[in-house]
Amino acid sequence: MTATLRPVQTPAWATAVLQPAQEFSPTSLTVLSGAIPAGLRGSLYRNGPATLERGGQRMGHWFDGDGGILGIHFTDAGATGVYRYVQTAGYQLEEKAGRLILAGYGMVPSGPLWQRFNKDVKNVANTSVIALPDKLLALWEGGKPHALTLDTLETVGLDDLDGLKQRPYSAHPKRDPKTGAIFNFGVSTGAKSLLHVYCSDASGKIQRQNAIPLSGLSLIHDFAIAGKYLVFCIPPVRLDVLPLLARIKSYSEALLWQPDKGTEILVVDQETLEVVSRTTTDPWYQWHFGNGYQLLDGSITIEICRYPDFQTNQRLREVSTGSTQTVAVATLWHLRLDPILGNVLENQQVLDRSCEFPVTQPQDLGQPSRYTYLSIHCQATDVQSEVYDAIARFDHQTGTLTEANLGAQRYPMEPIYAPDAQNSDQGWILTVVYDDAINASEVWIFDADHLDYEPVCRLALPAIVPIGFHGTWKPA
Repeated sequence: MTATLRPVQTPAWATAVLQPAQEFSPTSLTVLSGAIPAGLRGSLYRNGPATLERGGQRMGHWFDGDGGILGIHFTDAGATGVYRYVQTAGYQLEEKAGRLILAGYGMVPSGPLWQRFNKDVKNVANTSVIALPDKLLALWEGGKPHALTLDTLETVGLDDLDGLKQRPYSAHPKRDPKTGAIFNFGVSTGAKSLLHVYCSDASGKIQRQNAIPLSGLSLIHDFAIAGKYLVFCIPPVRLDVLPLLARIKSYSEALLWQPDKGTEILVVDQETLEVVSRTTTDPWYQWHFGNGYQLLDGSITIEICRYPDFQTNQRLREVSTGSTQTVAVATLWHLRLDPILGNVLENQQVLDRSCEFPVTQPQDLGQPSRYTYLSIHCQATDVQSEVYDAIARFDHQTGTLTEANLGAQRYPMEPIYAPDAQNSDQGWILTVVYDDAINASEVWIFDADHLDYEPVCRLALPAIVPIGFHGTWKPA
């Protein structure tokens, strides 16, 4: 659904969500403080909703915003930034018309009911990115990825990855650091709901895939790699299909929280892509997983940013209005299970702070790792009205949390780990920060081992980059 825009009292972060992004061509970035580390060579890419309005109407959910990609290229000559809208067919159609037309996650199509059935759901390409050797993919939940050029972020078009056909390709691919294989999934529905699991080579081309029947159409956003297994936690959210098909409700509005169904855990073998075990346990909801790995006793453990229910969906809808009233707090949990029998051996909270967007060092993905980097709320922050206002590192060995003090009314995006090109023991955490005091966005670079120190470098961006979702690092 849509709502007519009207002036409201908005919090400090709202400008970095509500203001439509301005593109900028490749621009040399000014160093505001410190210096770019000599071993930081490569590119940071970020994705997120770049505009949430068109023709005086607000989009229905934060997830409906047209995707915009930020690229920051680090070379011996310095840092260059570029920002582009993904030129999807839906973006071009609505931009030309100057109004909202298509269905979205939180939107029914425009027009009278009898005119809605021939209008597509817009692929907004706004959720995440993966950098391949010759292209960047802008990812979304419900369709194919869009390919962009790595340097200037020009949109090339939809990409089939040599095997998707009409199947969706989700927004959280995982790259095995040992083999270079890329795993991902997509959920489709028809006579029955299917979980499509893909394995691609390092170029992104799909080498093998499998379709796993699901008991109902749920909302599956992410998964974990744990040793030789892929782990999916299917929350007790089910789609009420009839009002969606009738175009009376949006996808978001048709999702029902049904805790009595519990959370289903699927363990899938990496090699065969076949189900090893499936079991049902207590209900919760999660958007994101941190790392996973196999223990010496054969059990596997995965990290989850876990919500007690599905109120997070309503809160994320409210973000698109610039004001939040719904409290939805995720905390960090460890889930340990027997992958063969499917038995849950442990399911415990390890960090009681409000957090999201867990990230591990890419070279440790699927293997034992000590640290998880997160977006968090500061201890004194009002979690009802504020978005995440700090980043931190959680030490699983000691149980300690090291926080970056960004200062008041500064809002970072998901932390991205970048390995140092010269020293394998060194890493850097990159984030994009919106500073309300100066109404500007900056790139901040931290020493990964000293998040509580001042950033080693701050770079000015030529325009505000809206708060987004996910990013990636591509080494030079």
